[in-house]
Amino acid sequence: MINNLTKGRILSIDAFRGITILVMIFVNNVAGVSGIPEWMQHAHGNEDRMTFVDVVFPAFLFIVGMSVPFAINSRLAKDDTFWKLQWHILWRTLGLLVLGLFMVNTGELNAAATGMSMALWALLFYAGAILVWNVYTFKQAWISYCFKAAGAALLIYLAVIYRGGDDGSRHLEPQWWGILGLIGWAYLYACIIYQLVRGASGGVFLMIAVCMAYYALAHQPFIRDSEYSWLGAQSGNAIHTAVVLCGMLLSLFFFDEDLDLRGSKLVSRVTGFFIILVVAAVCLRPQYKISKIHATPSWALFSAASCVAVFAVLYYLIDVKRISKWTEFFRPAGANPLLTYILPDIVYFLLIFLGLHLPDVVGHGLPGIIWSAVYAVLMLFLVKGLNKLNIRLQL
Repeated sequence: MINNLTKGRILSIDAFRGITILVMIFVNNVAGVSGIPEWMQHAHGNEDRMTFVDVVFPAFLFIVGMSVPFAINSRLAKDDTFWKLQWHILWRTLGLLVLGLFMVNTGELNAAATGMSMALWALLFYAGAILVWNVYTFKQAWISYCFKAAGAALLIYLAVIYRGGDDGSRHLEPQWWGILGLIGWAYLYACIIYQLVRGASGGVFLMIAVCMAYYALAHQPFIRDSEYSWLGAQSGNAIHTAVVLCGMLLSLFFFDEDLDLRGSKLVSRVTGFFIILVVAAVCLRPQYKISKIHATPSWALFSAASCVAVFAVLYYLIDVKRISKWTEFFRPAGANPLLTYILPDIVYFLLIFLGLHLPDVVGHGLPGIIWSAVYAVLMLFLVKGLNKLNIRLQL
């Protein structure tokens, strides 16, 4: 094993994941509401600022990083071979890329050229995704394989018939990878780094700095304006990977028993990490302004620092003070994050397919904000019901 980690599920991590998903559903829904305050909106790409909305995506990246050490060490504890572990990592990455690819292209679908409406194509895509990545409990494994094969066949069919653009000439292709795809690339790079440094906290910290240095190098004129400009295409992935590594490092601080950080030692290490992130973000801000759209170092570091602070509070409440009953509401989403992530889209396209529309009043101002909050809560209750029906997605 690379690290000696605390065994079992970590309730504070699950709670952090569930809270992040709840906030994500809220901000995604409120984004379509007019007349809302600026602090509830994404900052524009040319602005040097961020809101809490701009921290949701990096929070997902951060939580991925917190989970990586547990996932890799768990598989090693089950005597996975080196190549079996790499295949598992690649399979998860591929799943995230495929989901991201389909989701990004959905909005560009040309119904006439494709031969079906956008809503129907999207619903079939999500049905295929659920069939492929659902965790089945059949005693006969071949039944599970049949469901997965049917889902894969459906996804391939939808990819083949897809036509996008105004003239219907564009095929299914990565304009960009979408949120899930970006998480997939960052997850892949972080897993490689974690294994290369053998889970050493110092090595992880060094690689965070390397990711930042790569971004800075890729944006230098002698790289940006040369035949090596293609290096700049990976600068965003480097920043996203750095956020994942920040989550990974915090997880090692809290849960790697080999480090044996407890009490004041843990507090000083986590506080020091928080201060380093904030100071680095402040120092880099004049050169690289805060921007989620452009995935700048200052945005990533401020976001990671926010995640460190939030998780430290959750850990203190849940794992130290044992005040955890309130987390039961978030557990279904925390345990089934992928289904919770795609569920609002499924509901959205189902309403379109059925020709149903929400009242105009929930599209503006305070009523829209209240509805967005209620909608997010309803999605978590819906996931809880789907969990009881054994619909649980796992890449």
